[in-house]
Amino acid sequence: MVVYSLYILNKAAGLIYQRDFNEGLKRLSSNDYLVLSGTFHAVYAIASQISPVPSSSGIEVLETETFRLQCFQTLTGTKFLLISEPRQQNTDAILRRIYELYADYVIKNPFYQIEMPVRCDLFDRHLATFIKGIP
Repeated sequence: MVVYSLYILNKAAGLIYQRDFNEGLKRLSSNDYLVLSGTFHAVYAIASQISPVPSSSGIEVLETETFRLQCFQTLTGTKFLLISEPRQQNTDAILRRIYELYADYVIKNPFYQIEMPVRCDLFDRHLATFIKGIP
């Protein structure tokens, strides 16, 4: 199974982290990544408003023949988007572990400013190690 990419969006739909884990992916421009994050944020908000289920949180999973997009939103509004193969199992558990790494190595970093782009080598290294170990 393969995890393709991870995106982290702040509560204002700003892309604060993006990383590709598969070498064969087409590279997007910085502007394309920003458009992608803003578009997902808007669709997520619209879906939560038009849902027939009261108090819906929005889109959690988007599955196609070629990829699966899983979203995990924290209580503070930060969204973690994981793009993987459609057959990838336990993507919700993978996202929760990524969130734990984010909390440990980004949020607890005294030099990190909330809602700003993530630039933390420890987070990058631990994330890469975790992703490589996923069966």
